[in-house]
Amino acid sequence: MYQAPLPQEYTGLDEATVARRIDAARAKLGAKLVILGHHYQRDEIIAHADYRGDSYKLAKDAGTHPEAEHIVFCGVHFMAESADILTPESQVVILPNLAAGCSMADMANHFQVRSAWKQLGEVLGDIEVGGADTVLPITYINSAANLKAFVGEHGGTVCTSSNARAALEWAFSQAGKVLFFPDQHLGRNTGVAMGVDPETEMALWDPFKPLGGNTPEKLRDSKIILWKGHCSVHKRFTVEQIQDARRDHPGVTVMVHPECELEVVQASDRNGSTEAILKAVTAAPAGSTWAIGTEINLVRRLAKENPDKTVFCLDSQICPCSTMYRIHPSFLLFALDELVAGRVVNQVKVPDETARWARVALGRMLEIGTGTAKD
Repeated sequence: MYQAPLPQEYTGLDEATVARRIDAARAKLGAKLVILGHHYQRDEIIAHADYRGDSYKLAKDAGTHPEAEHIVFCGVHFMAESADILTPESQVVILPNLAAGCSMADMANHFQVRSAWKQLGEVLGDIEVGGADTVLPITYINSAANLKAFVGEHGGTVCTSSNARAALEWAFSQAGKVLFFPDQHLGRNTGVAMGVDPETEMALWDPFKPLGGNTPEKLRDSKIILWKGHCSVHKRFTVEQIQDARRDHPGVTVMVHPECELEVVQASDRNGSTEAILKAVTAAPAGSTWAIGTEINLVRRLAKENPDKTVFCLDSQICPCSTMYRIHPSFLLFALDELVAGRVVNQVKVPDETARWARVALGRMLEIGTGTAKD
């Protein structure tokens, strides 16, 4: 998405002035405004959020204030799309910086997924009728709205790192195979935890190769077909970093995000979503030590909010998520100032037909998350 440059009056403001003006704009907007902040946002953004959480939690929080006219989502584009899909037509969803995208989401597009679906049908037969070769698509929430719509139209669901296992269990209750995109590592780690063999029962689909780089036999034998996508932040964590943490901090608990590679997850003590990591560290006893493998803004915040524990990032050189970091406080201030003036900027609006099917898939995700999913 193209983001126009900020008006010059916003580019030279100091941090304290920006924060003070954001608070003033929020006070004027009152109950008309709800601000959502993803865990990976910088502290200067989280300070102004009414709700903070991971993708799954914020997807639910978006619908808790039907009286609000405006939802300002401090996250990335696919999150704002999901909020628009799940909220009433009367609510306007705003992304402070339209350039805040997601490199993982960009690794699977609608054309590629439709092509993969067609090729799978040619190899497996009628993949939507029933039986061992029936395939259900699952898209990680880190994907564009049109992919969520594709999944909804073909009987599948959206998942997050919080409910990926529940989503796979639901899918396998009615199909023999799953096409899981765009993050291969979340799909692989979740499948392995369920007893699916990564060597014999999983295939990796490369969208730039015929049959994804697989033989027909490999696709027939596989229960989970993983898309060749990944998170550039979580790919940085290594087994060597875990070994170093254990050497330097005896008794440390290592907890990583399931977007990390399989060997990293297997070498850690625990793995879980950003929300699970937050809850685990918060509930841990005083004096405990935690090495965390996820985005640095969340890790630093955990360390600051848990001064009775030692909390550090596995990778001492890791940078913030570059796309999340595009939500600078100055962009938030600009969006709020425009709302105070009666103007909407940076609205994220999903086309009606796309929203209709994506809402089906997201609805299944929310039902699966509460254990009430229906066919």
